[in-house]
Amino acid sequence: MRLLTGRKGNPKISSRLLLFMIIGFFIGLSLFSYPQSSFSADEELYFTILHTNDEHGSVIPHSPTVDYHPLRENPTVGGYARLATAVNRIRSAKAAAGEPVMLISAGDYIGGSPYSWLIPEGYALELKIKQLIGYDAVVIGNHEYDYGPDILASYYIEAGYPAAHEETVVLASNTIAPDDHPLSAMGLYRESIITTLDNGLKVGMFGLIGKEAISYTTANEPVEFADQHETARRLVDEMKSQGADIIIAIAHSGVEEDREMALDIPGIDVIVGGHCHTALEEPVVENDTYIVQTGSLLQNLGQLELAYNPATGELRVRNEENNLPFLLPLDYSIPLDPVIDSLIEEYTELLSGLITVKTGGRFQHVLDTVMLSEFEIPNYPPFKESPFGNFVADAMRLVTEDKTGLKADFAIQANGAIRGSVTPGTMPHALGQVSVYDLAELVGLGIGPDGDAGYSVVAVYLTGEEIRRVLEVAALLPEMMGDTFFLQFSGLRYSYNPQNAILFTVPFLDLPIPTTRAVISAERYTGEGRQGFDDDLYTPIERGDQELYCLITDSYVVSFLPMVGEMLPSLDIVVKDIDGHPVEVNDLERLIVNVDGGDLKVWATVLEYAASQPVGSSGLPEADSYYAINSGRINPVWTIPLVIWPILILTAIVLLIVILVRRKKLKKKGLVKGINE
Repeated sequence: MRLLTGRKGNPKISSRLLLFMIIGFFIGLSLFSYPQSSFSADEELYFTILHTNDEHGSVIPHSPTVDYHPLRENPTVGGYARLATAVNRIRSAKAAAGEPVMLISAGDYIGGSPYSWLIPEGYALELKIKQLIGYDAVVIGNHEYDYGPDILASYYIEAGYPAAHEETVVLASNTIAPDDHPLSAMGLYRESIITTLDNGLKVGMFGLIGKEAISYTTANEPVEFADQHETARRLVDEMKSQGADIIIAIAHSGVEEDREMALDIPGIDVIVGGHCHTALEEPVVENDTYIVQTGSLLQNLGQLELAYNPATGELRVRNEENNLPFLLPLDYSIPLDPVIDSLIEEYTELLSGLITVKTGGRFQHVLDTVMLSEFEIPNYPPFKESPFGNFVADAMRLVTEDKTGLKADFAIQANGAIRGSVTPGTMPHALGQVSVYDLAELVGLGIGPDGDAGYSVVAVYLTGEEIRRVLEVAALLPEMMGDTFFLQFSGLRYSYNPQNAILFTVPFLDLPIPTTRAVISAERYTGEGRQGFDDDLYTPIERGDQELYCLITDSYVVSFLPMVGEMLPSLDIVVKDIDGHPVEVNDLERLIVNVDGGDLKVWATVLEYAASQPVGSSGLPEADSYYAINSGRINPVWTIPLVIWPILILTAIVLLIVILVRRKKLKKKGLVKGINE
């Protein structure tokens, strides 16, 4: 082939050569635009998703912590140092095989544990530990709002955001913070991300908080939330258009909501779930979407082995062929990672110092033994009185009475604020021991108006009639909203028919109509100290009783009491002070119990009450056997439901009419003698 030279010496290309070059260009463009065509049908890209959810500040091995031993087999589970070891082992094995690994958290990494009490003090230990372990993404769950959006923003700033998104991205796709709020203004969360793994696979991720989880947030204002399905549908389309091969939804929603989303929105390959604390032994599959969840409290590390075929777009699970479980228990067999363990020890000393200050030196270290117990003190079964519910309510009533001199007649606490049962140590080195940590983590949720962790104790005054209305509400709420809203009591006992809580539900509106007549009887305990069984020490709480009684509750529950009357005027409850003066909603803080210049916390009353149990032969307080079982405070009675009575009356009237009509007809036929015959 020769070059032709024009008049100015510029080379020219023959027409045949030009044609070949054009054809070659378009062939190359086609290959560049559709790389999947270069893969054979059986060529796959392997990768692994490791995941956790609902860690709730479970920084150290627990259930109970006192059983932990570094050299012996023990029943403790969880802890970030164990997690780090497990993750590093898997990463090393996968790196040797050339397979990338992702690590994801589906939210609620704070809330409940005493370690989270450090958050209002300006620390961000949970997220900093996650960054060190190497989490790729975390989502914001409902408990991230336990201390309010302002403290949450400070938490993320302390953890290095927004720059820290480069190592551990915080996702909150349907979260809408005001433009001037730090969460939004500083970019402390992101809507979605597409990351390219080492094998070239492009993975898109977004994070959601579900409908039920939103209903459980205690202090999210002014943050609002967009519709989950609309958000997901939009982001799936966007990330697909941007070339994402795999779409992962990190959803703090619960399995049922995850299933609904998978069925409604095609294109989501994996949902890493949380919120409902369900340990899925194998994925739930809906509409070709794999749904996974690990339970809670770092009991397990989720491991999802996947293979993606670029030629067909198919995704499949490899756990079975690799002989790997979907859930890896984080138990005694996994040693502590020394780097993470050392960091945790630093935070443990900080936490112990905080507890020492907040209890006036009463408790010195978070791992100290506060009492002994020969038995578990359970918080189950659901929808019923529980021994630990009684313990907590008694602690609130009696410790408040002891520290203030007030006559505390009653106390209430919701099951949602009681996070588990008291489990004493079972190992020889910790037999029967209950530590500060093991007790406090069960009642340590929330924040008070003082800005310190833990709900503050509140003393309100209600009439006897209003106490009965509280009992009606206690019968109604669980029927409408579940066990989280079941109330535990101290200072009274009552009987009620759960079937009479709701008269009927309005169709289409799903609006329950309460009877306000579920409570059959209610009695006040008039004795001293812990509520006993002597019938002579109980007096009826009558309908219409206008005498004032002191009710102990917390700063969260009290905020709901004035709302009852707004929704159900027949159950109107007017919160009053010790003088009987009504207290407005925006002034409820003045009813908080103050001790030694600070708010009395629910968790502090429970620790104090545990420490005040009778001293045994060991020289330590020992849990009273009274709390091994229930004590007959809340008594469901199955009588004929109120809704049946109108039916029975109507049936009786119809039968009477039928009998009278039949009698009249028979009389006309001469088959029935008249009265005068």
